[in-house]
Amino acid sequence: MAPDGSGAAMPASGLPSPRPESSAPATGAGLPLRGVGAERALEELSTLLAAGAADPADPACAAHLHCPPLAVAVAADVVASALNPSVDSWDQAPVAGELERQFTAGIARLCYPSAERPDAVVTSGGTESNLLGLLLARERSGTAIRPVCGENSHHSVARAAWLLGLPAPVVVACADDRMLPAALADALTALDGPAVVVATAGTTNTGRIDPLPEIAEICRRAGARLHVDAAYGGLALCSPALSGRVAGLELADSVALDLHKFGWQPVAAGLFATREAADLGALTVRAEYLNADDDTEAGLPDVLGRSLRTSRRPDAFRMAVTVRALGVRGLGALVEHCCATASAVHELVTGHPALRSWGPPELSTVVFRPREADELPGPAGDELVARVRRTLLEEGTAVIGRGLLPTGPDGSPQRWLKLTLLHPHATVAEYRPILDAVAAAAANSVAVRESPVAS
Repeated sequence: MAPDGSGAAMPASGLPSPRPESSAPATGAGLPLRGVGAERALEELSTLLAAGAADPADPACAAHLHCPPLAVAVAADVVASALNPSVDSWDQAPVAGELERQFTAGIARLCYPSAERPDAVVTSGGTESNLLGLLLARERSGTAIRPVCGENSHHSVARAAWLLGLPAPVVVACADDRMLPAALADALTALDGPAVVVATAGTTNTGRIDPLPEIAEICRRAGARLHVDAAYGGLALCSPALSGRVAGLELADSVALDLHKFGWQPVAAGLFATREAADLGALTVRAEYLNADDDTEAGLPDVLGRSLRTSRRPDAFRMAVTVRALGVRGLGALVEHCCATASAVHELVTGHPALRSWGPPELSTVVFRPREADELPGPAGDELVARVRRTLLEEGTAVIGRGLLPTGPDGSPQRWLKLTLLHPHATVAEYRPILDAVAAAAANSVAVRESPVAS
């Protein structure tokens, strides 16, 4: 376990091997004609996996929305793997299916506290949940429907439109990485036919949350369906102190959540909630060997129509175990910790002479850039930012993220660095060395670039 008990086994360094070629040794993971035995195979490949892992339990591994799983979730995952129920027919998973039903009912009520009949299903993550959001919108409209999303939306929205044979999304302008309500209203006015708007509660680049109440009202007036990608920020609902940041989520027709971000679950742990349970009827499918009519008429539950997938793991089990262990408020306290830590790290950035902040965090993403990059002409500044990130990765110092934001001249894109803080127990002090390392790498890169030898 990680020192705080929050994650799985971690090597001396939680960072990956410095270069791709060094992280791809002769693993023995091919297809040998003769086996080496269970104990040796497990020891050899587990050792290799741990040694070459980018372990999110290390605070210096903060590039992505990839959390260190809680010990209780890991233990529950082992139980589920050992029992191996497949939640696609009742006879394979009698209790797992009922447990999933009760857990998803609770999630649906968390998202829609006042709705008459909300419901939710388990997915593989935000990408599948966004696909469901567009699919149910298409089926509900009964005709072709046009997706509309912000410039800040996740790439899975456009991919879902492509998979479903829908037109490419209409992309709405943003400011401060949030969708502009006026631009959305104009876009919907210009459309001829039904639309589904995809708003975001927690963008990948910055963690920003779209103005959901205003967007919901615009959708209501335009007769458009609203899906909110809250894969990142949705679990702020668990915290009375933070739930106001996602106010308006309950006004959406459907919501994507992801507990392998805030939720601290092993991948995968997605959820999709809908205000009207009847909308999920679009997933209904019949297979004689899984949910025959006479079985359902006899009272056996039909779980096949609870997913786009057939065979699937009981992922709700470890989510349910975790929430039962911590409670909704306990989970919310961990979200609060990450957001508070991000605010404190942002203060370190603003006080650092060699770094510039993009802006205060709304969730747990800290976006910043070396000041050295601002002093270089043309694309050289962005090249420096990319080089700094790779330097820290190759040195085994830190794994930090990157993103493009329209902060250059005339709104042109600029490259920024980001720390996505999902460690539920890490302290501010553990992130200070990363900021210093970024500043040092930038200064060293500029010095090398300007040296007579380099030129």
